[in-house]
Amino acid sequence: MRYHPLTDADRAAMLAKIGVSDIDALFADIPEAARLTEPLDLPTSRSELEVERAMSALAAKNTSAASVPFFVGAGAYRHHVPASVDHLIQRSEFLTAYTPYQPEIAQGTLQPLFEFQTQVARLTGMEVANASMYDGSTGCAEAVLMAQRLTRRSRAVLSGSLHPHYRDVVETVSRLAGDEVVALPADLAGAEDVAAHIDETVACVVVQTPGVFGNLTDLRPIAEAAHAAGALLIAVFTEVMSLGLIEPPGAMGADIVVGEGQSIGNGLNYGGPYVGLFATRQKYLRQMPGRLCGETVDADGRRGYTLTLSTREQHIRRDKATSNICTNSGLCCLAFTIHMSLLGDLGLTRLAKLNHANAVLLADGLASVPGVEVINETFFNEFAIRVPGNAADVIEALAQKGVLGGVPFSRLDPQAGLDDVILVASTEINTDTDRAAYVSALTEVLA
Repeated sequence: MRYHPLTDADRAAMLAKIGVSDIDALFADIPEAARLTEPLDLPTSRSELEVERAMSALAAKNTSAASVPFFVGAGAYRHHVPASVDHLIQRSEFLTAYTPYQPEIAQGTLQPLFEFQTQVARLTGMEVANASMYDGSTGCAEAVLMAQRLTRRSRAVLSGSLHPHYRDVVETVSRLAGDEVVALPADLAGAEDVAAHIDETVACVVVQTPGVFGNLTDLRPIAEAAHAAGALLIAVFTEVMSLGLIEPPGAMGADIVVGEGQSIGNGLNYGGPYVGLFATRQKYLRQMPGRLCGETVDADGRRGYTLTLSTREQHIRRDKATSNICTNSGLCCLAFTIHMSLLGDLGLTRLAKLNHANAVLLADGLASVPGVEVINETFFNEFAIRVPGNAADVIEALAQKGVLGGVPFSRLDPQAGLDDVILVASTEINTDTDRAAYVSALTEVLA
């Protein structure tokens, strides 16, 4: 028997209090085409064994990233995660820990978060980092809101190098906040003049490097132009592994650095949960969203950790909060911290070099395929290629040959008019055999 605690009268009273006529009005923001008009065609009940078999059959229809040559990136990357990472994060004291409200009983949670912040600050070349955001895209939106609070301006300029999904999140948050966003066209060649769009009305300019097409950008001229106009530079990355090799954004004048940390310690996981990284200058500390863990001493002079700053609505008055982000991806942060600790500075640099070397080998191989153009002059482990015809059709044909060859850019931004462009990523997991299979399959598909 199903239990329904609310009566029709209860529901009517609730709708009247909210001020809407019916339940459908609560879903007005969802496009009508995306709404169901009738229940899903699913059985009402099945036994556990039947459900297990049905789900296994559905899973078998997928091609897993580990089963074929895999060159998909575009914001989520397949890297090797040591078995020790998964083993350690499943220890009960980590797996069952929750928000560290009481430092006297949460030292085992607070210390890894403190170490996590230290690692992120060093990676990005910044002075302080918070104890994580949900993911890179929401971290990017939070950075724009922070810049608007600091400058008391409401206009943001988004570079054409920014991942379209990050752009969409910023635009959604800004629209709801009543702020203005100027999104520049997709920057395929890495030649846009971002500085030309900065004036005294701009709160911040958002630039991604490596960009969505893989291009590397020197942030110094953009930082100088932004600061001259009283604006802030927000530097974005989707591949944190790149910070093991390229100059950190903080060293190039960025005021806020945000990005995705999934590549370190975390698998693809069907797109989440991931771990957003957020770092800034010390002088902007009190406008940084989320929470900050700090080191202190107890009454006996022993080292300990505590929440030094918590500008979240759960900790302080809602009208004083800098963000409504609440529970962060704590277990993902821990996985990141453990993997980084295992790598160390030297290990991260070696791994980054291996990523770049593999990408160069792949780019050279694909450039030899008739009709294929490698667009980038500079890249880390991801680059863009132009193919004859429709890129989505090429990717589908490659998949039929057992090669996951990348992401057609049209899937990320259908309005950009770049239907012949594929984003290709190559990490340390790719072998000479994988690369040869890609070149061979692409040659056959384009023949």
